[in-house]
Amino acid sequence: MNQRHEVLFAQLETYRQDILDILEEISEEEADIVPKGFKNNIRWNMGHIYLDQYLWIQAVTSERNSHLKEFNTWFGFGTAPADFTSETPTFHELKLLLKEQPNRIKQLYGNRLEEEFTPTEMGMHTIEQVLIRTIFHEGMHLQAIMDIRKLL
Repeated sequence: MNQRHEVLFAQLETYRQDILDILEEISEEEADIVPKGFKNNIRWNMGHIYLDQYLWIQAVTSERNSHLKEFNTWFGFGTAPADFTSETPTFHELKLLLKEQPNRIKQLYGNRLEEEFTPTEMGMHTIEQVLIRTIFHEGMHLQAIMDIRKLL
């Protein structure tokens, strides 16, 4: 793995740890509160962050991930906590998934970051480009989590 890729994965892990650190200050009950003026809660944001990285990797590689369908019904674009079921991952389960995800992505795709695919509608055609986009997206949801936390 070249230095650029090592830096990319270090950023992915660092920014993810920032989210996990904030989540340590939040209870499971607080994670399910939807404050006035918000559509979603912290648990939804957690699941959405997890889902988004895999959806964009899937979009560029066309390689299907079977568990994404369920996650998409709970955490996909346009969903809300009202879409949660008894099978929706708990706050604790989502924290574990978020913690494991950067290393899992590194194991699965670390040697394929520059592999060329058909461009997505945003013009991304490598997994490296997707990860750069998802890190930005993750930062937006980190801010949403921090905004919700201020209101709890």
